[in-house]
Amino acid sequence: MGNQTEGFAKETIAKIHKKFTEKMKHLVEDPASQLVIQPVLWATVFKDRKENLFKKLVLDNKLNYQGLRNFLINYLGDAVAYQPVETARQNYEKVHEKIREGLNLLSEKAGDDAPLCIISHSLGSVMASNYFYDLQFKQDDVTSIINESSPLETGDTLTLFYTMGTTLPLWSLRYFNFNRPINIPSKNLQSYYSGLQGEWINFYYKNDVLGFPLKPVDENYDIAVNEDREVNVGNILTSWNPLSHLSYDTDKLVIEPIVDGLVRTWRQINHI
Repeated sequence: MGNQTEGFAKETIAKIHKKFTEKMKHLVEDPASQLVIQPVLWATVFKDRKENLFKKLVLDNKLNYQGLRNFLINYLGDAVAYQPVETARQNYEKVHEKIREGLNLLSEKAGDDAPLCIISHSLGSVMASNYFYDLQFKQDDVTSIINESSPLETGDTLTLFYTMGTTLPLWSLRYFNFNRPINIPSKNLQSYYSGLQGEWINFYYKNDVLGFPLKPVDENYDIAVNEDREVNVGNILTSWNPLSHLSYDTDKLVIEPIVDGLVRTWRQINHI
């Protein structure tokens, strides 16, 4: 959420690599070589227009609570702008192009059939869910994948899905029946890794007004999501208020179980 820039995931990646290396050092000589992470930066799709809107509406008119208004424009602006529309190549598709490009880069680095783990936050979890929903259930409407011969890019090796501070339950209000979650793991995963188990863990915090449990949304979500895990994230300045929404991706209570999933996946495919 907001105007993220290149390097936004640097601290998260460093923490994941460090913890992964700690847990893998007795299993393989070079643990870092076994894990490839590719950030997906979608904020640039909306950045210029949001900044222009903030200037015209808030700064030029000298409105009060400018920090709060900027937060609302960033969040509500992203959510409104991302809505799918009839016309092709609008923002919904442009965001999904960013995801598609990221998966292509990841496939080139990690291998076409590498098990895929998605780590997503806030509105990003909605985007990730929508992207793989389109791949799994609306293939005729999906713009061509960059490398259609890559099982990773087609979503066939999707194994792990971690959502943090997700607003996905709010999006359920758009539909009379919100009862078709994505398949975690992909139904095609067994064709590549027989017996490999996936998981979907949703992290939320009671003080985060933008993050919600997923299992209560619908009985099918209750089945699809392995766990709604309540965590206490943030520091002395943020953990007691809504700013905790920005603290999931570097908190050890979130990093540790994600790394556990990655290590378990590595061990299963290497039969260790």
